[in-house]
Amino acid sequence: NTAEYWGLAGFGMVAPGYWANLVAFDRLDDIRPRLVLYRGAVVAREGKPAFETEVTIPGELLHTVHVAPLALEYLQLPAEPKMTAVGAIPGQIVTRKLEVEPKVVNGLAVADPERDLLKLVVVERHRATGRVGVGLVQGFGLERGALASSIAHDAHNIVAVGVSDEDLLLAIGTVAEMQGGLAAVADGQVLATLPLPVAGILSPEPLEKVAAAYERVEEAARSLGSTVPAPFALLSFMALSVIPEARVTDRGLVVL
Repeated sequence: NTAEYWGLAGFGMVAPGYWANLVAFDRLDDIRPRLVLYRGAVVAREGKPAFETEVTIPGELLHTVHVAPLALEYLQLPAEPKMTAVGAIPGQIVTRKLEVEPKVVNGLAVADPERDLLKLVVVERHRATGRVGVGLVQGFGLERGALASSIAHDAHNIVAVGVSDEDLLLAIGTVAEMQGGLAAVADGQVLATLPLPVAGILSPEPLEKVAAAYERVEEAARSLGSTVPAPFALLSFMALSVIPEARVTDRGLVVL
C-alpha cells in the first residue's frame, strides 16, 4: 500500500502498534465519513468536528499582495510575423508550444477570440517590482472579458487571460485590491469575485461560502464563452515554468 511504498512506519494498517487514524463509513460506493479517528481519538462524528475550532490567522499572512501601478501600455505585446503561443490543454498541467500568426493592430499583437487566441498576462505581486510578462494563449475559449487569479503555481503572482487590455487591467486590479483571489470581468464591469486574502491563495470564510463564490466566478467565466470545465484551475498553471512546453511568467515567455 501507499504507506509501505513510501516507508511510513506506523501507518497503512489496522493492527497493534499502528497509529489509529481511521475513517468509518457505510458504503463503498458513497464514501461519507460517519466517524473519524486521529491517533485513536474521535475527532469528527456525522460530519461535524468533535472539538472546538478556532482559527487565528498570523498577521504576516495578510496584506501580501503588492503590485506596482499598472497602465495599459504595460500589457502591450509587439507583434512579429510568427509568434510563440501557449497551448492550454483542459485537464492537464502540460501545455503545447504553438507557432501562430497574430492579429496585429498598430504594430501590436492583440487577442483574436475568433481563433481562440487570447492575451496571457502575469504580474509580479510580492514586492511591487513592476515586472509584467505578456504573451498569447489558446484554449480558454473566452469570447469577451477577462479572468484573473492570484493562485498561479508556483510563484503565485497574478495571472490573467482575456480579450481586451482594458478588461485585463480591471481583472488584475480587482484581484490586487482584494489582496488576492479570483475575478471575472467584462465590458468594464466586475461580474464575480472570490476574495482570497490569506497569502493571496486562501480564504478565512467557511467552506460553504467559498464554494458558492467559486461557483459564481466559474459561471461568470462560462458566460464569457469559456469552453473548459475549470477555467480558473487551468489558468493557475499557465505560469508554471518548470512544466513543458510553453509558459508566461512575470519575466516573459518561457519555452521548455
